[in-house]
Amino acid sequence: MNGTLLLHRNFPSRYIRPRNVNIWLPPGYADDADTRYPVIYMHDGQNLFDPATANIGVDWGMDAALSGLIRGAEITGVIVVGIWCTAERAREYMPAKAFNTQEGRLAREGFIERQGGEPLSEEYLRFVTGELKPEIDARYRTAPDREHTYMIGSSRGGLISLYALCEHPETFTGAGCLSTHWPAGDGAVLTYLSAALPRAGSHKFYFDHGTETLDALYEAYQLQVDRMMRQAGYVEGQDWVTRRFLGEEHSERAWRKRVQIPLKFLLS
Repeated sequence: MNGTLLLHRNFPSRYIRPRNVNIWLPPGYADDADTRYPVIYMHDGQNLFDPATANIGVDWGMDAALSGLIRGAEITGVIVVGIWCTAERAREYMPAKAFNTQEGRLAREGFIERQGGEPLSEEYLRFVTGELKPEIDARYRTAPDREHTYMIGSSRGGLISLYALCEHPETFTGAGCLSTHWPAGDGAVLTYLSAALPRAGSHKFYFDHGTETLDALYEAYQLQVDRMMRQAGYVEGQDWVTRRFLGEEHSERAWRKRVQIPLKFLLS
């Protein structure tokens, strides 16, 4: 393990069920009591650092990826907060306001039937912004301002990452969305996103997808999102990036291979 990995078991919340939260502190954190660090909030935290807790026995290798980038002076030190998912993952990660659109109202009943209830993303983000972040900022040497606070996730975790940036642009400066699960809600997120994007020039978005397994569904949606980004004034390569990875699947194996790309883009 590079750096220091801590585990807060059953972190409590008034809004959602308790869950484990990992904290990764970068190498050298204990050596300088004055240094404050950017923070990345990440979803599916059980998959980030330890193959023993990862869904398929392969983790993202976040400690190795970050430590390598820090050693190479490609990014500065950073703290990672890995929020474990629960059995309500699909409900917590589904952007609730997508169902306020015309397309979304038609898809809402199907979502409720499949997932067993309404989206819980508003409650989940209240937990992250109103309960978890204040505790992390109080307990660790963070740079708590918007300019140093990020969110990254994959699949449905990509959806909640972009939703967090759209709904809380005063809290987050960048979102990394790997293999974003655009078909959720029958694609209603795209209509939501077209009206909800923050003003261009002050935030960063990273999107990507592979071409195999579940990722094979995503390219048509992503091309629509790319058009939205251009129309909203986002400059490709500067404050927005989309990458396509030929032959890559929808799994932690694939995200492990490329996570350094969004890290470098968002944190540079």
